[in-house]
Amino acid sequence: MQSAKTVIVSILGKQYQVACAPEEYEDLLRAARQLDERMRAIRNSGNVIGIERIAVMAALNLCHELLAAQSQPKPIFDESMLERMSSKLDDALSKLNDQ
Repeated sequence: MQSAKTVIVSILGKQYQVACAPEEYEDLLRAARQLDERMRAIRNSGNVIGIERIAVMAALNLCHELLAAQSQPKPIFDESMLERMSSKLDDALSKLNDQ
């Protein structure tokens, strides 16, 4: 496992240093960009004033979306599982035809 490195992200024009594993670097940047966009949208709506309140509202919105996504029924079979099953069936049918 590689050691964590320090990454600087910008949220609402303010710089934050965050430690992250090298393999999580791109995900961290995407998360920071999404949070910055959400916080800017909340600030620009004019309904919420103060950086702390904007941050809390953005966090609540993101958590609500995450919980809603987690409560959605998951498909029983994902695409890769169906492809593997199809391949196994093809192999089995091929063996039957060869007999």
